[in-house]
Amino acid sequence: MKKLFFIALAATLGFSFLLEGGRKIPSVNIKTIDNKSFNTANISNDGKPIVISFWATWCSPCKRELNNIAEVYDDWIDETGVKLIAVSIDDSRNTAKVAPYVNGQSWDYEVLLDSNYDFKRAMNVNNVPHTFLIDGNGNIVWQHNSYSEGDEDQLYELIKKVANGEEISH
Repeated sequence: MKKLFFIALAATLGFSFLLEGGRKIPSVNIKTIDNKSFNTANISNDGKPIVISFWATWCSPCKRELNNIAEVYDDWIDETGVKLIAVSIDDSRNTAKVAPYVNGQSWDYEVLLDSNYDFKRAMNVNNVPHTFLIDGNGNIVWQHNSYSEGDEDQLYELIKKVANGEEISH
């Protein structure tokens, strides 16, 4: 119980930390950006790392993070094979704003919509931006809450380790 409290506290305070025990992505039905049903258990990347970034159109730090990653994302893919999935938590009133925003930014990310917050709750996301790193076996190995300029560089260093089969440690 103390460990769970620490994890919740760390997430709330914006610390990055490791997850022990190989927690997997939960199975939740959400929508694709073109409004098709999608089960999060089907998130995969052929054994390569995955980044799941929870964001919203009203969240300036979220948009800065995803825009900064977009500038280097092609290099990240070439070097590590990583796939980034941007999960919008815009509610049903704002969901219509997501596709125009994403298209205007020319993001190459897969974008999913979690307007009912089912995936957000299942992943214990309290606020955005909230970023997860998943290893090639589907285990959540790292997460970070909030965003400061340069956080994407730390994320990329961790992605490289995961892509090389290295363990992540502090």
